[in-house]
Amino acid sequence: MNYKKLYIELGKLLYAVAKADGQVQAQERTALKEIVKDQLAPLEPSIDAFGSDKAFYAEFEFETLDAANISYQEALASFIHYVHLHQNLFNDQLIKLTFDAVKHIANAYKGTSKMETEIIDQLNKEFKLIKVKKS
Repeated sequence: MNYKKLYIELGKLLYAVAKADGQVQAQERTALKEIVKDQLAPLEPSIDAFGSDKAFYAEFEFETLDAANISYQEALASFIHYVHLHQNLFNDQLIKLTFDAVKHIANAYKGTSKMETEIIDQLNKEFKLIKVKKS
């Protein structure tokens, strides 16, 4: 898989989940690093001009949004827009990876909050719409 923009958008989604309950917690940052290292990086064989695995764009984007204090709604809207523009990328494997990552972030600090659950429900709805369109 070689999708720099996908990783950026996944970073936005993971930021949205972490930010949904007010502020990004240290445990959520740790969970993000685990996701990138353990789930995303093993799937990405290419590196950028600086020698970094392109999967780390997810982490860079997450940190950039947090530093700019972007709203979780804005980050989530960007990811959902990307999903609808690039529906063909989102096969069952990528959808599962996305949900696994979201749930990992959501559970990282005091379990999944109501807002995080709402994001998960919204994602589920969006991916169901895509599956219907593909049928």
